[in-house]
Amino acid sequence: MNKIYNVGVIGGGVSGVITALELAKNGVETVLFEQKNSVVNGPPFCHLHAGGNLYPDISDEQCRILMKQSIEMARLFPQSIDKRPTFISIPKTQKYDVNKIQSRLEMLVEYYKSLIDEDPENEILGAPEDYFKSFSKAEIKALAEKPEVKIPSTADEWMTNSLKFIDYEKLKTPVSIVQEYGWNLFRLAAQAQLALNKSENCLLKTNTEVKSIKDVRNQKVDYNWEIHTENDVFKVNYLVNSCGFKTGQFDESLHIKNERLIEFKAAYVSKWQPILGLIPELIFHGERGTPNGMVQLTPYSDDYYQIHGMTQNITLFKDGLIHAKKNEAQPKFKADINQKLDKGWDEKDIEQRTKSAITSVAHYLPDFASATVGGPPLFGAQQIPGDDATLRVGEVSFPYKSYARSEIVKASSALTVANQIIDKIQEEGIIPLLKKKSLNNFLLEAVSKNEIDEFSMELAIERGYPGALSKLVMNL
Repeated sequence: MNKIYNVGVIGGGVSGVITALELAKNGVETVLFEQKNSVVNGPPFCHLHAGGNLYPDISDEQCRILMKQSIEMARLFPQSIDKRPTFISIPKTQKYDVNKIQSRLEMLVEYYKSLIDEDPENEILGAPEDYFKSFSKAEIKALAEKPEVKIPSTADEWMTNSLKFIDYEKLKTPVSIVQEYGWNLFRLAAQAQLALNKSENCLLKTNTEVKSIKDVRNQKVDYNWEIHTENDVFKVNYLVNSCGFKTGQFDESLHIKNERLIEFKAAYVSKWQPILGLIPELIFHGERGTPNGMVQLTPYSDDYYQIHGMTQNITLFKDGLIHAKKNEAQPKFKADINQKLDKGWDEKDIEQRTKSAITSVAHYLPDFASATVGGPPLFGAQQIPGDDATLRVGEVSFPYKSYARSEIVKASSALTVANQIIDKIQEEGIIPLLKKKSLNNFLLEAVSKNEIDEFSMELAIERGYPGALSKLVMNL
């Protein structure tokens, strides 16, 4: 293959596709490799992280960064955003201070205001004064007596619907409704792949495994890297390693040592009884990794729910968080986790862990004990650069000239990292200086809602999940 691409991106996860889309919209010739037959396969995500409200232990600075990045991604992919809020609470058995949570929410309101002052189009989480509303014990009791609303439109109505099921006597007060929106993985994947397929500047190579990369920067040829697949060799000037938790595999082939953690996690699909009114995502904070770790219930269409339980018998796994050993770049999981990643789950394991997840929710929503297994788990492994397991903000590093390693932790960081990579490519003279950056991407905007509806459903079913997981709850 004689064509020389400006950029080669290995890995079609969120970071890889966003980088490719941003390059393509600017006319940069790019080739993107994904070993599966569709992009954005995991690890799963289900909310924006617009403020870091699911992580009481992270710093305020990480919360602000996550809010900014989430808003940018929501502006880029509005058709994948589920505009329903999140219920945030702390059980009485937990150490977390409700006053600290309230102070953080107030800080985030002020930061949100500053983002809107910078650009009015950043007001995608509603008005700043409506970003959150907290409820005292007396207010909770009063709202619990009110009738359910089929499609809530105010914080009070969302709270009322929640209180029909929640055992609120187990919770510290106040509790809050926060404009932390849902984010649909299947819809983002569908829109991204459809946009890439329409692009004249990006060649998307699905079902294509990169076997090796060769550094030819010192061989006096007109390009810097060779990307070898089973049948072809692709010549590129700039290489982006966006392989997620497997980025270390190519680092090792280039003799790069890099400190990193990788973690395997899973969320569980359940089906529950039909209920009269929509409920928000429900968060019951708890110390991660303990028997009473955080419980999270995410609503989907058609009575499906996704569950996270931050304990080792639900979302977390024994030996699921591992560190790169000395003189290696790629940490290695034990056989049981590799089995799940490469070949799938044992049915008994699905049943056992999903039922454990249902039980964890039923501790706070007694009626949820009647829920059943709704499908296979959503699962995957994520990388965490460095050695801080609590890090939630993505990064990018440039260990060699003409080589970038994407190290996002949360999907919301993908656009930030893409822009950092593009800046570096320009700095190295691989491409000319681009015009002023814009959050808009005409390639994504050219994809219609109907196309997204159809293809996202197809992706969900093709991957073995209920088609309902591709729909928005707030599909108004």
